[in-house]
Amino acid sequence: MSAETKASILVVEDEENLHETLKLNLEIEGYEVTSAFDGNAALKAVQNEYFDLIIMDIMLPGIDGITVTEHIRVQQNDVPILILSARNTGSDRVLGLKKGADDYLTKPFNLEELLLRVEKLIEKNKKIQVKETVGDTYSFAGNTIDFKAQQATTHTGALVDLSKKETQLLKLLIENKNDVVTREKILQMVWGYNVYPTTRTIDNFILSFRKYFEPDSRNPKHIHSVRGMGYKFTD
Repeated sequence: MSAETKASILVVEDEENLHETLKLNLEIEGYEVTSAFDGNAALKAVQNEYFDLIIMDIMLPGIDGITVTEHIRVQQNDVPILILSARNTGSDRVLGLKKGADDYLTKPFNLEELLLRVEKLIEKNKKIQVKETVGDTYSFAGNTIDFKAQQATTHTGALVDLSKKETQLLKLLIENKNDVVTREKILQMVWGYNVYPTTRTIDNFILSFRKYFEPDSRNPKHIHSVRGMGYKFTD
């Protein structure tokens, strides 16, 4: 994430006063805040946008916070989730963490503590996402990419000029070699804002890469689409 990009947080809380307090204080800290007042709205927001963190109340109208957390994890989305609960029972805490929450606070909570936990979860998540970086050039299967010059020499000897976005996406895929990179992560690292481009936008980039780098673009050996999940590079 670029330095000027604010971390974005989804606040899922149906109690209006508390919701406004959280929103105001998070914005003062420099975060971008999106609001959801029930479980369905939370799920919809997560499908349409990238978030660096979700603050999730357990007791929500419609779908409860634990179920929403479970749904998010089933979608292979590993956004950090901080659960808020009015019930101080050990079983609630264990269930929340079991279903995929990263942290848990009981109401009423200390605002300073909440802000500290938010900051720590976002920092930890950023560190996990930064993989080993590649150098200025990278070669595979007769292709050489020069990230600095934004050019590639293909296996046929052709010189291809790459756009800035193409270069960033290629670098991201190569840095995560053999791992699926989700479109959420592509959005965060390449587009740098939190409203998703359509999957087709990314697919068009992938099709271009295949034309450049694959001997047979219909049967790719290096640039893969993993249905319902994202994209993967293998050399």
